[in-house]
Amino acid sequence: MRMTMIEAIQNAHDLAMMQDDKVVVFGEDVGFFGGVFRCTAGLQEKYGKSRCFDAPINELGIVGAAVGMAAYGIKPVVEIQFADYVYPAYDQIVSEAARLRHRSGGDFTCPLVIRMPTGGGIFGGQTHSQSPEALFTHVAGLKTVMPSNPIDAKGLLLAAIEDPDPVIFLEPKRLYNGPFDGHYDKPIVPWKKHDFGDVDTEYYTTPLGKAKLVEEGPDLTIIAYGTMVYVAQAAAKEAELNADIIDLRSLVPLDMETIIASVKKTGRCAIVHEATRTSGFGAELSAVIQENCFYHLETPIRRITGWDTPYPHAQEWDYFPSPERLISDFNKVMED
Repeated sequence: MRMTMIEAIQNAHDLAMMQDDKVVVFGEDVGFFGGVFRCTAGLQEKYGKSRCFDAPINELGIVGAAVGMAAYGIKPVVEIQFADYVYPAYDQIVSEAARLRHRSGGDFTCPLVIRMPTGGGIFGGQTHSQSPEALFTHVAGLKTVMPSNPIDAKGLLLAAIEDPDPVIFLEPKRLYNGPFDGHYDKPIVPWKKHDFGDVDTEYYTTPLGKAKLVEEGPDLTIIAYGTMVYVAQAAAKEAELNADIIDLRSLVPLDMETIIASVKKTGRCAIVHEATRTSGFGAELSAVIQENCFYHLETPIRRITGWDTPYPHAQEWDYFPSPERLISDFNKVMED
């Protein structure tokens, strides 16, 4: 069935709640209204206010309550309305959710999913456009996931709900309603419906920790996730490169096997992400590749990222790694 990412995420919630009555969904505006992006639409009506309900505007309280529920066997799926709002809850995520299994010697687990719309592309400004994935990949005890399409969004979300430990589930807002050609010369109207996935309506999971090779070629390895997968595809096509393009899907756990095999084959690697450059997840990827593929590298690894600046609302389309920026760096990798 053709679905947008929003519809696939809503369908995943529905199936998880149908299959397991321990699954509950809550957060700001997720109940009666169905979420600001409509990812939980219809769930309260179908499952009642005890299983899908609205929470106060208090991210610390939302996650703190969810950790307590998870410790007692409930499977909470909470929505932080925008990833930019997660910071008040960061202590609960790091100090409680991520450590519960280990600090209790395995007596308690934390089967908690924290969903967050992430990234830019809808002119949300500084407080609605951040990409904070590296803040979570650094924390032992957390898994961090970012899908790029409806098929993976549904499968990864169901796998995250099944997981006995906490999962940070990041959803690129720019992809909620459909694909694009990778160019940022003009914004896509975020509320316009675009279909871009034949999604199985039945229950299925996509394993955490397994990347997807979306394009294959001998010239270059391009590693991306979320929105940047499409930008990488557009840039490689425009540059006439036959490249391995890897959609990580899961940042932690990381699919080292797929990455290492590709880089050893091509001898060249470019890493693309929307978040700021310094201490971004691309730095970790670069280090891992250097450690495992040093003698196979023909040129230095390149990172193409967002700028090291607070999110610039007026220059949003210049902030993003564009196909033009990617092509310039790809050419440098190939020429070195």
